[in-house]
Amino acid sequence: MAPLEVIGAGYGRTGTDSLRIALNTLGYSTHHMRVIYWGQTNPDDFKNAYENPEEPVDWDKVYEGFDAAVDWPTATFIKRLVKYYPNAKIILTERDPDSWYKSAKNSIYKIAHIPDGENTPDHIRRVRAMSRKVNLDGAFEDPELFADEEAIKRRFIEHNEWVKANVPADQLLVMQLGEGWESLCKFLNKPVPNEPYPHVNTTAELLANVDENGLKSLNVGRPADNDSEDGNLVSV
Repeated sequence: MAPLEVIGAGYGRTGTDSLRIALNTLGYSTHHMRVIYWGQTNPDDFKNAYENPEEPVDWDKVYEGFDAAVDWPTATFIKRLVKYYPNAKIILTERDPDSWYKSAKNSIYKIAHIPDGENTPDHIRRVRAMSRKVNLDGAFEDPELFADEEAIKRRFIEHNEWVKANVPADQLLVMQLGEGWESLCKFLNKPVPNEPYPHVNTTAELLANVDENGLKSLNVGRPADNDSEDGNLVSV
């Protein structure tokens, strides 16, 4: 698989899972937080990269098997990834900051803080530990910080502003939550598929698929084991 050709800079809860499905439909193999839960990449690679920012990272190895990446933890490393992949096309998914904070608070923040149970697999424990540390630069790990709505929304806005200011205009597509195929396909020079643009993983859908270990939702959209590229999906 070639190095990353498409990188999603948008935070989680900005339509990143829909974008994952859309990119896969267009022929990419797309990394997303879900595939870390599925066991297709190592959560420790991202945690170590975050905790040791001065150490070089072989991102080709971290993203082995993928030529596109969206969602967290990718968005956390956008400043490093745009330098490592200077020719990649960058997609920034956006939504209203108030709506984004409410969605994140009511979904992924809650899931990140479900206590690990006796039957929680070690891999899932490691993924959630990485998620709390890396996603949103550690804000998920600090309930007091995350409760400061204005500070978190400011972090969201500043992240998006950095992307717009630093990624060359001809390599950047800004997509608002709910946009369809036209702008994406034009940006990637791909034909428009003869099917609706995916709209998945609403807050209600996500929470409806969470069990006491926060595991049930992780299987939504998961490929069959014999269809996986590495054959090493965990059982969750």
